[in-house]
Amino acid sequence: MKIKPGITKRNAIISASVVLVTVLVDFFTKLAVMNNMQVGESIPLIKDVLHLTYITNDGAAFGSLSEHRWLFMSVSVILIVFLTCAMIFWEKTSPLFYVSLPMIVGGGIGNMIDRIAYGEVVDFIDFRAFPSLWKWIFNGADSFITVGVGMMILWFILEEVKNAKQKKQNPDDKP
Repeated sequence: MKIKPGITKRNAIISASVVLVTVLVDFFTKLAVMNNMQVGESIPLIKDVLHLTYITNDGAAFGSLSEHRWLFMSVSVILIVFLTCAMIFWEKTSPLFYVSLPMIVGGGIGNMIDRIAYGEVVDFIDFRAFPSLWKWIFNGADSFITVGVGMMILWFILEEVKNAKQKKQNPDDKP
């Protein structure tokens, strides 16, 4: 994999749009919850499967690292900057790359906005269908990050398959 400066204009627009939409969706869903619910309140959308439950989280994923907020925020900023640089300088042709990475960045920015503005993150998506397996409440930013990571894994797998096919067709080519 070669790193080349010069993201195309098309991919820059795709990436910036995905980051912006991710941040806005996260921001406005959290705002709707904060303006219409009390902390601790739960509204069943599908009883015992999916609820809106307004909680706050001062830690990392699932409440971890709550005593180390500044360390977590620093690591988050470094990752956001690193992934943004990857989008700009790591020229790829796959739209999957330019959608998945910005989803991760946008989700990170969404949760960072909460940490800076409120000192904690607003969570409200309460998936209860499998209580012995899943008991955490999360938000839109977390969802975008998770889907983005899944798409990024898919992109890596597809790239490896493509590279293996090319290597098989051209065994004398050097990587």
